[in-house]
Amino acid sequence: MEINISAPLIKQEAAKLRAGDIVKITGTVYTARDAAHKRMIEDFEKTGVFPFDMENAVIYYAGPAPAKPGRPIGPAGPTTSYRMDSYAPFLMDRGQTGMIGKGSRNSAVIEAMKKNKAVYFAATGGAAALISSHIKSAEVIAYDDLGAEAVRKLYVEDFPAIVVIDSEGNNLYETQKAKYRTL
Repeated sequence: MEINISAPLIKQEAAKLRAGDIVKITGTVYTARDAAHKRMIEDFEKTGVFPFDMENAVIYYAGPAPAKPGRPIGPAGPTTSYRMDSYAPFLMDRGQTGMIGKGSRNSAVIEAMKKNKAVYFAATGGAAALISSHIKSAEVIAYDDLGAEAVRKLYVEDFPAIVVIDSEGNNLYETQKAKYRTL
């Protein structure tokens, strides 16, 4: 069963999601990779402001390719998430509720997710062209000098993802490994 969710993702809705849920996300999502995360935090520490409203924000760890004519964005596959692990707790403590990427997260990120009722979604690596078909608009809103790693505001429709780690810390990467070992 697929669950339709909206972004921004309010904490009460994030808290209802469980590891293993298949979701379709519609709404506003932001892209940011490690260089943008570092700069966002540095700028926030100086000014107290992020380039977008962090409250209930969903950040997609992606560095999209240039758009082809007539398209809002090029292929936009997920980036390996552990590169944002040192930044994610800071952002969740300031309101972020969702992250989209690929790969496992460290214990500090999982603890911050539990504390802040946030979730981590996996997008399918290798499906960048398919994923980009769910992105209906894209605009660079910060750090244009970072090129593909600039912060973008996306409007997505039925963006496919799986809840990998839920707000209670249930971790599909761990439960599925354990399940596989018993086969």
